Amino acid sequence: MGQTCAGPCLVLENVSKDFGGLRAVDGVSLTIEPGERRVLMGPNGAGKTTLFNVISGVYSASSGRILYFGTDITNLPPHRRAALGMARTYQVTNLFPKLTVAENILMACQALEKTKFVMFRPLSSYRRLMDRCNALLKEFGLWEKRGELVKNLSHGDQRQIEVALALAEEPRLLLLDEPAAGLSSAETHELTLLLKRLDPKITILLIEHDMDVAFEFAERITVLNHGKFLTEGTKEEIRNNPTVQEIYLGAE
Repeated sequence: MGQTCAGPCLVLENVSKDFGGLRAVDGVSLTIEPGERRVLMGPNGAGKTTLFNVISGVYSASSGRILYFGTDITNLPPHRRAALGMARTYQVTNLFPKLTVAENILMACQALEKTKFVMFRPLSSYRRLMDRCNALLKEFGLWEKRGELVKNLSHGDQRQIEVALALAEEPRLLLLDEPAAGLSSAETHELTLLLKRLDPKITILLIEHDMDVAFEFAERITVLNHGKFLTEGTKEEIRNNPTVQEIYLGAE
């Protein structure tokens, strides 16, 4: 995961994103410390995923500045940010459905190693790749399903595989975009437990609509509304915030 640095993991300074005449993210500032578990909340259209896309480099910020462990990454493309140890998942699973579970994870490990997979080459040449792949399969409870095609697995299993792929990159910052979307209550509970077991050195920023997941996982919560920063605090502070209750929790 690279060397640790003093200071915050991620700093956003007055970040905005415009699409024509629409300002989807409006002057958002926040600071996330190394190893922190932060949840980004807000109603539909609040700008959460757009902000994720700006942080990961999918979109360029229209204004403002993004610092990652003290380095200005505002204008870096996504692959440069990934090389610095930033990984993310998406609302829709982004897997290779016709490959096995192990093949999906092995490809992600291979990308980290920057090696070419040559057919018929001795497996010993890929010992570290296989060790990393096998460790992830076991960590995520996927060992028994390693030979199954991804397309045949449940949505919950596919979500776990997607998180495993992101972790194969050995990130310092992991961005998770609604990982519990579409999961059953049992699958959501299992995924939440898994996320809580992840290496505490990894900083995690999570978008989540499921309130139980958000309050179970978060150390701090940032709330957006209409693209703007609304408030931030501990889960107890956010749970008891009357403005949040009104605009997000449906209080009358």
